Amino acid sequence: MAEHRSETTERYLEAIYYIEHEGEIARPGRLAEWLGVSAPTVTVTLQRLARDGWVRIAPDRSAVLSEQGADAASAIVRRHRIVERWLTDVLGLDWATADREAAALAHGLSATVLDRLDAHLGHPKTCPHGNVIPGRPPPKGGRLLRLVDMEQGSAGRVARISEVAEHEAPQLLRLLDERGLVPGRTVTVVGRSLDSWRLLVEGEPVSVESGVARAVWVDSDEATASFELA
Repeated sequence: MAEHRSETTERYLEAIYYIEHEGEIARPGRLAEWLGVSAPTVTVTLQRLARDGWVRIAPDRSAVLSEQGADAASAIVRRHRIVERWLTDVLGLDWATADREAAALAHGLSATVLDRLDAHLGHPKTCPHGNVIPGRPPPKGGRLLRLVDMEQGSAGRVARISEVAEHEAPQLLRLLDERGLVPGRTVTVVGRSLDSWRLLVEGEPVSVESGVARAVWVDSDEATASFELA
């Protein structure tokens, strides 16, 4: 239960959850960067988390959530994403501010208040950035591709934004919000180079760097087909 977990434990479990769900490996160096602590601190903390049954330490020293840890991490992430949804949908905060405020508010939120918020919001399936709230079925759709991997002339609908990319570049959320690259919007790749993507977002021209395009996942089977480039 939440009252048996310290805030430090919750921060580690949440970080490992996000990294694992992007198909990456939670190595000590990666976690040190993510959490803003030293590598020796990560090593000591992971040993404690392993002792308490939250994670398993692999031979390469990377961390994997145990069944207990995965359940706890899912509850933590669920709380964060529901609070984010409330902050954007009800209070009208922008993406970046909502993400920051949710991190501060969510840890101390009781289950009773969280359940009331969830019901008030109509039990949303995703956070504002399109990532599924744990325990909810994912939205229907086709195969997801990173925008950076889409061919020139291809199109689809923005499905979600990478949680890992959000963390590594906090300004990313504000940039995507400003340029309309948000879940549900149709995007077409007009042109691409090594470091720049020229797009049409709902028919409006937009340019982004490759790092931004890497953070955006697109449902390539949704809504639109390839078009003929002039």
